[in-house]
This record gives sequence, structure tokens and C-alpha cells, in this order.
Amino acid sequence: MTDVGQLALVAAFIIALYTMVASALGVRRGLVEMLESSYNGVLAVWGLTTVAAVSLIYLLISHDFGVRYVAEYTSRDMSIWYTISAFWAGQEGSLLLWAWVLSIFAAIVLVQNRKRNRKIIPYVAAVMMGIQAFFLGLLVFASNPFVRLVSPPADGQGLNPLLENPGMFFHPPTLYLGYVGFTVPFAFCLAALVSGQLSDEWIRSTRRWTLIAWFFLGLGNLLGAQWAYVELGWGGYWGWDPVENASLMPWLTGTAYLHSVMIQQRRGMLKVWNVVLIIITFTLVLFGTFLTRSGILSSVHAFGETSLGPPFLTLIAAILLGSLGLLLKRLPLLKGENELDSMLSRESGFLLNNLILLGAAFATFWGTIFPLISEAVRGVKITVSAPYFNQVNGPIFGLLIALMGICTLIGWRKASVENLLRNFLVPIIMAVILGIILWAMGVREPYALGGFTACGFVVSTILFDFCRAVSVRYRNTRENPFKVIVNLIWSNKPRYGGYIVHLGIVLIAIGITASSFYPVEKEATLAVGDTLAIKDYTLKYMGLSEYSTPSKQVIAGTVEVYSGDKKIDTLTSEKYYHKGHENPVTEVAIRTTPLEDLYIILAGWDAKSGTATFKVLVNPLVVWIWIGGGVLLLGTVVAVWPDARERRRLAIEYGKDK
Repeated sequence: MTDVGQLALVAAFIIALYTMVASALGVRRGLVEMLESSYNGVLAVWGLTTVAAVSLIYLLISHDFGVRYVAEYTSRDMSIWYTISAFWAGQEGSLLLWAWVLSIFAAIVLVQNRKRNRKIIPYVAAVMMGIQAFFLGLLVFASNPFVRLVSPPADGQGLNPLLENPGMFFHPPTLYLGYVGFTVPFAFCLAALVSGQLSDEWIRSTRRWTLIAWFFLGLGNLLGAQWAYVELGWGGYWGWDPVENASLMPWLTGTAYLHSVMIQQRRGMLKVWNVVLIIITFTLVLFGTFLTRSGILSSVHAFGETSLGPPFLTLIAAILLGSLGLLLKRLPLLKGENELDSMLSRESGFLLNNLILLGAAFATFWGTIFPLISEAVRGVKITVSAPYFNQVNGPIFGLLIALMGICTLIGWRKASVENLLRNFLVPIIMAVILGIILWAMGVREPYALGGFTACGFVVSTILFDFCRAVSVRYRNTRENPFKVIVNLIWSNKPRYGGYIVHLGIVLIAIGITASSFYPVEKEATLAVGDTLAIKDYTLKYMGLSEYSTPSKQVIAGTVEVYSGDKKIDTLTSEKYYHKGHENPVTEVAIRTTPLEDLYIILAGWDAKSGTATFKVLVNPLVVWIWIGGGVLLLGTVVAVWPDARERRRLAIEYGKDK
């Protein structure tokens, strides 16, 4: 199978190069047969990359330790699911996943647009195949997953124990779906610039692709945070690690782009800005991939130092220079059809939203690359730690939350005083009442109080607007209330899907704010029978146990959890040493309720005396971060759900394009 996989990669690389050239040449010179062959080339690349991916999966699950990649990332004692997840655990496999997902997306784009977007789709194919050729070239010449060993071992090294978590099965693929997904709107944007077809068509054609890419990138970040929370054993879920930052930055600029394109579609404004935003977003996608694979910055998520840095930097430079050069050339075609009428308008709100999101992305970018700058200037790598990111981005995100509420209700073009009073008086009163109640309940930290109040304001604006719309529809139709709500959401899925997404963001913000400002932490060394009191809990240490499994040596500390005099749970926190790995791995014990997590870490132990040291945290409202992710998923599904009216409208417009 190594020969099959290797040959498939080489053939896919050659065909991707041919398709890139044939697509561009065919459309420039009107060579229909060449264009047809380039379309077949896209499908062939998909087929061949699939053959390579299936070959690697077969080698993994058949434990062919004669293949270096299989020997380095799997072992016989791994479950089938972790064995399959080894596909993306290493540098070579994850690059193949990138290329495979991109080939699938390119094939779908081609099939979707076989009878529409005919003026730009050949350029889209050329851009996607150019990027595809880059990744396939890395796989063929620099990072081949099908290299065979001269002397195969009897068993493999196995997966890094930190990666043996269900999150490992979902976190990397969702991130890749997000990363690779942004290739589509970028390719359409570049195709529009090259062809001069700079109407809104490229934006409308990629709206769902952008939403799906944005959602998966956000979901990947959340799954990564959840994995860090349960697996790394430090009590938190986001450490502003360089690779974490790398995936957050394109999500921030992608969020700005999703809001900004609404102004272009409605008012014909910000055309240049939207082009710049999608270029920045895709460049940050490549930058994140570069950070993960170059080893230039240390991270628990990175693949270690490799030789892939220079190729990625070359690609990033080429993308930036080429895209911005085309943008300058097409500036006369990107003039706005309208101007900003008033600073009190939804357009202004969205523009401010964009600037804040870009500010957050830049602050994160600066903090991430500062160690490299300090090393280049002073010869010392100065690491920027979490307090910088929290102090800079915390207020920025708080302002962004408040703006979400304002943009929900403020009118387009120019909001009058009557409009502002009619729309905002009730939500502001509700938010103020919430702030007073929270203050009376003891929430005195200014940033936390402001953050919770801002979240309340957003929820108030959404509920106020939704209830108003339900009331109008009920008066007009006299349908039953449930039917009114369902039909209202279904009548404008992008709008109400967006509302649900915003509610998901609010839940995430509430969880982050509470767990950032109000965690309680204690650490103590206990003898058997000793107790530790923390908040409303009393933990009674029941003793250590030690046991072996075929793959690891485990030390476990067990505590009984009491609330008052009532025993409510028994929790066991572990440290284990995995076969073939020196560093211990932490398995935290977590008791989750809607209000808080009781989070217990076995920090140390003395086997002779039987004492154990526990680090215990009570993290409030963390579960709402994960629930917010589920709400985000629901809102995205509603927003991207196919709409018959939209299909009919686009069919008429595409008909004009034939």
C-alpha cells in the first residue's frame, strides 16, 4: 500500500499543477477542451488524494510498522479509534489530511458551479489547485507519510499519551475543516480580482462556505479548549499558547468578514474592505499552519522543529503580494455604490465591530510573534504570557459583546432619536436591572459586572426584537404561537440563525467571564482521612491506589465529596506513566453542575506514607462554554439551511450569466 499511496500522491501533484495551468490558460484563451480537461483534473486530484488517504488509514489499522509514520504514532495496544486518529497526529499525516480535505472541497465547488459562475470558476479552480499543488509538493518532496523503515520494529511507539482523549478524534479535523474551508472564499475572491468580475456574486456564492468554515474553526477552538481543560491538568482551558492564538486570529478576522459582507450586499459599500478581510483571513490561516509546522515557537500543540518553515513563508509572501497587487489593479472597479449616511447606523456599528475584531486579532498577533521580534532585535526570546492577552483582549471582547446588542436593533442608514428610544429603551432598562441585581448579589469586580451586564443587554435586544416580530406575525396570521415562532425563524433563516449564534456567543462569554474572575483554588497535602474544605464542598481523602494496565502504570488518589454532611460524590484523580513515555500524564477528576465545576488534580504523592497532594479548583459556569458551542452549532445550521426562495432568485441571476 505504500507504493499505491506514494504513486497516488505523485500523480495528484502532477495533475494539480496541470489543472492549475490548464484552468487559467483555458479561460484566458477560450479553449473549451482544455477547460473541460481541467475540470476532470480537479476530480482526478480528489480521487488520487482519496486513494493516498485510504492507503495511510489501511497501513495504520493493519499495524504495518515497516512504515515509519505508523511506527511513530501507533502501537498494538491502541484502540481502533485512536489508531485512526493517528492519521492527523503527526506532521505527514496532518498534511495529507489538509490536502485530502482541500481536494474534497475543490471537487464540491466544481460540481456546485458546473452550470453557474462560468466566468470565474476556472480561476477558482486554478487558485485551489495551486494551493493543492503546494501541499502535495510538501508531501512528495519533504514530508512523505509512506517512507518505509529498513528494520521494522515489532511494535510502534504509540500516540502521545496527551492525545489519547476523545477530543483528539474531533478537534484536529474540525480545525482543518475550518482552515481549509476559508480557501474557498479566498479562491473566489482572487478569481473575481483576476477576471474583473467584482459584483457581489463571488460573495453570495461563498456565503455558506464562509459560514461553515467559520463555524468549524470556532468549534475546533472550543474542542481544543475542552481537551486542554480535561487533559492538560492545569485547571484552565485557554492558555494563549502560540498555536491556540494561531487558530483564533483567522476566526476573529473571519467574523469581521461575515459581518462586513452584509453591508456590501445591502448597501454596495466596503468592497475593498471585504477583499482585504478575506485576504488577511486566509493569510492568517497559512500563518497558523506555518506556526504549527515550523517549530519556530514552542507549543504543546506544535509538531516540533522541521524544514517546512521556508516553503510556508514563501507561500504566504506570494499570496500576500499577489493578492494585494491584484487588489491595487482592480481598485477602480471596487468603488462603493453608497457612502456612510450617519455614524448612528447599523453600517457604522458593523464597521466598528470590524475594527474591534481586527484590533483583537492584531493584539493577539503581536503578542504571539513578540518572542521572535525580541530575539531578532535583542538576541533574547521574551515570551508574552497570558496576563498580556487577558488585559488587552478582555476589554476588547467586552466592548464587542455590547456592540452585538447595539447592531441587533439599530437601523440601517440613519437611526433617529425616536428609533433609538423605541428599540433600546426596554433592553437598556432590563440590562441595568440585571446589573443592579448582580451587584446586590456580590458581583463587584468591574470587568465581570460590565461583562455580565453586556451579555444581559445582548440577550435583551435579541428577545425584544424577536418577541416584537412574533407579535406582528401573530396579529397578521393568527397562527398558534408555536407555529408563529417556527415559521418566523424559517422565513428569515440567516437573520434568526444569526440571533441563535449570538446567543451561543453570549453563553460562551458568560462562562469565560465567570471562570476567569471567580475561580476558587486550594492546594493541600492530606493523610488518609484528612479533609479539605473549599467553597461549599468538603473533600475527604480515602487513599492511594496503584495498578498497571498493558499500556500504563497508574497512581490514583480518591476523595469523597461532601456538601454539608451529605456525601454527594466519589472522585478519583490520576497520574499515569505510559509505556515508552517518561513524562506523567494527568487525569483530572471533574464534577460538573450547571453552576460550577469541582476540578481535582493529583499534584503529588508519597507511596510510603500514603499521603497525597491535591490541587482543587471550583470553576464557576464552565459548562456553559461547551453548551454555548452547541447553541452556536444550532444557529449555524439554521443560517446555512437551504432556502427555496434564495435558490430561485440565484437561478434567475445565474441564468443571466450563461
